[in-house]
Amino acid sequence: MNTTMQHEVVVITGASAGVGRATARAFAKHGAKVGLLARGEAGLEGARQDVEANGGEALVIPTDVADADQVEAAADAIEEEFGAIDIWVNNAMTSVFSPAWEMEADEYRHVTEVTYLGCVYGTQTALDRMLPRDEGTIIQVGSALAYRGIPLQSAYCGSKHAIQGFTESIRTELIHEDSDVQLSMVQMPALNTPQFEWVKSRLPNKAQPVPPIYQPEVAADAIVWAAHHDRDELWVGRSTVKAILGNRVIPRRLDHLLARSGWDSQMTDKPEDPDRKHNLREPADDDADHGAHGAFDGRARSRSYQLWASTHPIQLLSAGFALVTLVGAVIARARRSGVACDDSSTADETALRHDRRPPATEGRDG
Repeated sequence: MNTTMQHEVVVITGASAGVGRATARAFAKHGAKVGLLARGEAGLEGARQDVEANGGEALVIPTDVADADQVEAAADAIEEEFGAIDIWVNNAMTSVFSPAWEMEADEYRHVTEVTYLGCVYGTQTALDRMLPRDEGTIIQVGSALAYRGIPLQSAYCGSKHAIQGFTESIRTELIHEDSDVQLSMVQMPALNTPQFEWVKSRLPNKAQPVPPIYQPEVAADAIVWAAHHDRDELWVGRSTVKAILGNRVIPRRLDHLLARSGWDSQMTDKPEDPDRKHNLREPADDDADHGAHGAFDGRARSRSYQLWASTHPIQLLSAGFALVTLVGAVIARARRSGVACDDSSTADETALRHDRRPPATEGRDG
């Protein structure tokens, strides 16, 4: 256990499932005291059990992050129980899979209230407590979609883009105030979470994350790392890097690529149930605990080498230096062997020429 993380007070929104659930477990392994915020009580109870089983303490507070007063009340309760909040993770989200022309105004409003304004309210609540102490960390759970919009998720992409701009704006304000409060955004790849089973959808087939897919524990490890390192932004997964950098270089080409592939890549070959329960306005897990993982365990990656490289730069440089040294040694040895072989060949040729000379004439009669 990392002793520098013991007894930290951490707040996680959207803690009942998916990334929030995995993140709660990850902080618990370091002995944290975790405030768990979400709407679904069954999932929250499961998250509490996870935290306690992994060595942390938990406080469950059913909360709708779209209500600023509820977020504020939750923070008060957590600080009363555990003390000052050290880390606040804004993770709660919802979405609708649908072409924009089929979306309803109320759907856009509610996705924005939960995914974007929930982040705003959480950030404000955290800043109210951290700024007077001049310490603390706020983590925004972002996405590659904060930079690169894709079809069928206009409400969600719009919210993530908004969080990106909101975070950059506040970061400049904190710099202006010379504040030691840290504000970081972790940009995620496609993740194997239960959201695809309960997000409202108008797709003919069941929704899926756009491959490659990563397990939520990869995201959780990134969040815990970002909370303890001074990094403004952390990209998770090679696909995230490609999406963000690609959008900077060839945005129009990506538009056409996604227009061709963006529909099929977000659907499985299984038909969707049009009457399936969704969580847009009410929690979908009141009577069940869905846990951290979705239905794609068989296809999801449990590690990201890109994330390891990004979070271990010294080890990466050391490995690179060792590799260069090794290659140099091999090349030098090969060259020495080649020189030795050349010297040996020269000696052999000299001896051969010497052997072929006619024998010297000894003592001729006059």
